[in-house]
Amino acid sequence: MNDTFRLTTRRTDGDLALAALAGDLDLTTAPALRAAALDLIGRGHRHLVLDMAAVSFCDSSGFNALVGIWRCAKEADGTLGLAAVSGRLARLLKITGLDVLLPAYPTTAEALAAPRRGDEAATP
Repeated sequence: MNDTFRLTTRRTDGDLALAALAGDLDLTTAPALRAAALDLIGRGHRHLVLDMAAVSFCDSSGFNALVGIWRCAKEADGTLGLAAVSGRLARLLKITGLDVLLPAYPTTAEALAAPRRGDEAATP
């Protein structure tokens, strides 16, 4: 594809980070996503929210990178949430069963407000 991929960290707050993705998420760009996300986790931001609103394309390499990020976040006792996922991408998440691992929220505000493992808000 031809859209340049970008990851912009919008917010870091304690163990939470919000990053916006833009462009194509494919074989050539997935390693950059994974590296940037793992860097955030390595710096202590174990709960990640990825704003997917400007992602124009995602192939199996992109999904693989997201699963790898989820695994690393989980190993750090963190979470990975997706925000503003397009209808097409949401359908692919559901068809592949990845929607169970990678919760998708309509907006970044809802993703940021979602309870996270280990947070007091997640306790009943």
